[in-house]
Formats: sequence, C-alpha cells, structure tokens
Amino acid sequence: MSRALTRLGVPAAGALLALGAFALPAFAAAPVPAKGDTAFVFTTTVLVLLMTIPGLALFYGGLVRSKNMLSVLMQVFAITCLMSIIWVVYGYSLSFTNGGSLNNWVGGLDKAFLKGVTAESTVATFSNGVVIPEYLYICFQMTFACITPALIIGAFAERVKFGALMLFVILWATFIYFPMAHMVWYWAGPDAIGDAAKKVAESTGDAKKAAEVALAAVQADAGMLFKWGALDFAGGTVVHINAGIAGLVGAIVIGRRVGYRREQMAPHSLTMTMIGAALLWVGWFGFNAGSNLEANGTAALAMINTFVATAAAALAWMLAEWLEKGKPSLLGLVSGAIAGLVAVTPASGFAGPMGSIVLGLVSGVICFIACTTIKNALGYDDSLDVFGVHGVGGIVGAIGTAFVAAPVFGGAGILDYAAKPGEAVVGAYDIMGQFATQSKAVVVTLILSGVGSFIIFKIVDVIVGLRPEEQAEREGLDLTQHGERAYNS
Repeated sequence: MSRALTRLGVPAAGALLALGAFALPAFAAAPVPAKGDTAFVFTTTVLVLLMTIPGLALFYGGLVRSKNMLSVLMQVFAITCLMSIIWVVYGYSLSFTNGGSLNNWVGGLDKAFLKGVTAESTVATFSNGVVIPEYLYICFQMTFACITPALIIGAFAERVKFGALMLFVILWATFIYFPMAHMVWYWAGPDAIGDAAKKVAESTGDAKKAAEVALAAVQADAGMLFKWGALDFAGGTVVHINAGIAGLVGAIVIGRRVGYRREQMAPHSLTMTMIGAALLWVGWFGFNAGSNLEANGTAALAMINTFVATAAAALAWMLAEWLEKGKPSLLGLVSGAIAGLVAVTPASGFAGPMGSIVLGLVSGVICFIACTTIKNALGYDDSLDVFGVHGVGGIVGAIGTAFVAAPVFGGAGILDYAAKPGEAVVGAYDIMGQFATQSKAVVVTLILSGVGSFIIFKIVDVIVGLRPEEQAEREGLDLTQHGERAYNS
C-alpha cells in the first residue's frame, strides 16, 4: 500500500505488505518497532474499524426504508464479528504467507490460528530496517477483511436472508478475498530484497551468479499481481472492485426488490446517511494513510490526497446532478464523496495532490453517470449503488493510478529496492506500461470476483435459499429476519 513496495528490480507493486516472512541475516541486529510507527498504525487501525461500525452501517442504514434499517445494521455488525474470527483462524495465513506451488494465487496455512505469532514478532513496513509488531499488522489487515464483504450487502439490501448472507461471506472471503489480498499485497519485503541485492553487488564470478539466482527467488516470492507490477496502495482492486462486482452479481442473481420501480423506495433517513458518510471519510484516513505502515511523509501524502480527491469528487457529482436535474442533493454530494474516496484509494500514496484532484473530478462524474444513466438503462437493482460507486470508482482509480503516479504528472513514482541495496530509490516509470498492468489487474479482479461470486451465490441459494418469501420482504427484514424493529414509536 505504499510506493515503498513497488519496483523490486523487476516491476512489482502493491499495497499492503506481506509480513512475518522477512528473515534477517544472522549477523544483523533485528530492528525494533519504533513507538511512533506503532502508535500510528494502532490509531489508523481503529479508524478503519470506525469506517465499518458505525460508519458504513449508518451510511447504508439511512439509505434503506425504515422497515429494513435494523437488518442492515445487523448485517454489517455481524459480518465484522464473523470476519474477525475467520481472519485469525486462517484468513491472515492464506493472505500473507508463502503458498508454495500455489504462491502466485494464495498463501498457505503456516500461520493458521496465528501459529508462531507472539508479542515479540514483527513484520516489515516499506522502508529498509523498519518494522511494526505483527499483532498490530494482523489487526490492521483484519479491518480491511471486515469492511470488504460488508460493502457488498448494499447491492442487494432489503431482500436477502440473514443466514444466507453469513454463509456467503464465509465462502466469499475464503475463495475470493483472501486470494485477492495475497495476489496483490504479498511480497518478500524490502529487507529481503535489499540483502539479496547487496550479496549480488559484493560477489564476483560463480558466487555472483548464485547471488543473482537468490535475488530472483526473493523477488519471485510474491503474489501474481504484485509480480506483474500492479499498483494498489490501499485496496482499489482487493477491496472496491472486488466488492463492487460481487455486489452487482448478487443483485442480478437475487433479483429486484418487490415493487422496484413501482413503489416508493426513498431513503428513510438521509441524516443517518450523512453521519455515516462523514464517519467513512474520517475513517478513510486510517484506510489510506495507515496503509503506509509508517508515520512519515508518504503517510502525509496519502492523507492530503484523501482530503482533496474526496472534496473534488463530491463537488463534481453535485454539479453534474445540479446540471441534469436542476437541484443539488445531499445524497448526491455524499455519494460523490464516497466515489472520490474509492477512486483515490489505490493511488493515495503514489499520486500528487493535483493529480488526486483530477482523479476525484473524473470519478465523481463517471460514478454519477454509472449510478443514474447506465443503471437505469440496464435495469438492474443495485439497491445502494455498490457497483456504481465502488466497482466503477475502483476501476477509475486503479487505471487512473497509472497516470497520477507518474513523476511527470506530479506523482511520487515507484521505488527500486535492488538498485542501491539497503536503500529505496525512485525507479524508472513507464506510463503506458503501467497502464497496461493496471488494466490487466482490473480484468483479473473482475473475472475472479465476478465468476467466483456467481458460483458462490448459486451454491448458497441451493443450500439455504438466498431470498425470503415475498410477504416477509414486504413486511420488512427487521421483523421477519430478526424479530425486532429499528424504531418503536
């Protein structure tokens, strides 16, 4: 998730760091976590949790009808609890350990049940010789695992069985999210690459050839998209495109809400939605800046980008809606803000502030069109515009990162850990080559999550059934699924 994980001698980038696999030479003193970095990641972890509960829960809850408000709160909170347990049992291991012959696509089970992790365990960040406690990294990544499936539910809100949703989340996390996290974010780390490159520089003859082979092996110890060089600072592919396409597939498989386009389905509380959107924006600083894993200038860059891209997208959506409909709406303003947050996520540690503003303006307009003109033309019922905002916004951000990360456009570029062993330096940047790589990463995400989600939805439908009876849906999921109401007045 930081520019610090980009060039590893061959193009390689990603966002989050693969962790505890970074072995240090026996003769080197093991680095000790700095209290400042530890406190920083601790704080950002809590901020990302805030995004989900209560941020996302209130944002989605306000957008549904009052008879379904409690069901949305229940779904988001339960998913957070469920994913927290799955993550420490096997999700972390599948995401951030070496997967042997399957390492291109998924990790192994070496750290299932957090085997071998202690309070003294550390993981690398994106700077040579800098580490944070492994438990802290596990918690930070856990919050990403919690919010991603929770994003999906907005696409088919008001019409899914609670039990079916829980089963879907377990299967989807196992076969879609964990492999995607591994493919994009798992790598050997800066110290492993720096140490191997140093041996190449110091060796001659046959020893040099052997050292070059060892360096290539270290560079190959990464997920497939990382090795391709896909840039994803904080989750454009892993979180947003992944959840967005899964939501669209779910909306189509489950079908439209009863009364869709015939009955009034306006949000019951835009006040709640605005509160949720504000909490999401606040929490997103943890999401983006925290993904740097260190309290330094790159974290500050991600922070300012999260400010300005969001503001630009909100204004762009508001103005586009104002021009088309004659009036600006609060719903449009906050929807634009979320679109900007989504789009800047993969670029937040790579882009410059001016590039982020452009990315925000573009995403605000494109996502507005996706959620209105395109959605109406195709006729699918994406209840809360998960695909239009997260899917489309994620695609815009992922592909746009190729341009805004370029130094010629004010971006920070990408780093090379092997050119000057033990020190990261800015490497060469090929805009069109990066554009091709980003596009391939988007296609892989759409295919894996789209096809995989379709299969999982069908399996869940056969086992327990996805949708409640029509009368139960008309009565509202609050009562029919949970036996209580959000409001009792």
